[in-house]
Amino acid sequence: MTADRLYFRQLLSGTDFAANDAIAQQMRNFAYLVGDRETGDCVVVDPAYAANDLLDTLESDGMHLSGVLVTHHHPDHVGGSMMGFELKGLAELLERVSVPVHVNTHEAEWVSRITGIPRGDLSAHDHGDTVTVGAVDIELLHTPGHTPGSQCFLLDGRLVAGDTLFLEGCGRTDFPGGNVDDMYRSLQALSRLPGDPTVFPGHWYSAKPSASLSEVRDTNYVYRASSLEQWRTAMGG
Repeated sequence: MTADRLYFRQLLSGTDFAANDAIAQQMRNFAYLVGDRETGDCVVVDPAYAANDLLDTLESDGMHLSGVLVTHHHPDHVGGSMMGFELKGLAELLERVSVPVHVNTHEAEWVSRITGIPRGDLSAHDHGDTVTVGAVDIELLHTPGHTPGSQCFLLDGRLVAGDTLFLEGCGRTDFPGGNVDDMYRSLQALSRLPGDPTVFPGHWYSAKPSASLSEVRDTNYVYRASSLEQWRTAMGG
């Protein structure tokens, strides 16, 4: 895949989309557009707040939506009820264009419940499955811990990490479905990925919006624990 053929955009909520949404500005979510410039195929990762803005962006770039990738079910990533507010997202997107929605098998019921999208309308995947967008192969990595079916996406030297791994810290494990031990194992598995991919997180909680995995391993406190026991102690378990 040549650099000029890969279409990859990192978009910040409250700025690049949903610009007038106070919650989007506060939450600082990233959504991602990934596609093949030659074929025009494109998927969106975690459309929330203003899915139509994301569709408008990719279409203005000459792309067409062929699917959705979901890292996990929380409303700031897919829409739904949060903090007494109803956030738009995945359901709004599907009203405009009907495309496959790729979720992890262990997250399908959660995504259905939070978005109202029927379980049968979601494409459930296992760890190691591949979604192909044009000539772009995206590997789906099951990384439970933040939620039971959290997943990350590996493509062309990039790791779209959702709320599993931030540049500083990781996703919380004290929400329903979170698990401290699973998070440790998922973080360790990501740390061993070959090729030193660039980490693109689900939120902008750091000085930089992305960094190499080797840099994250060296600087992120979540990698200071050298055993599960140390991790449990650090996480208050």
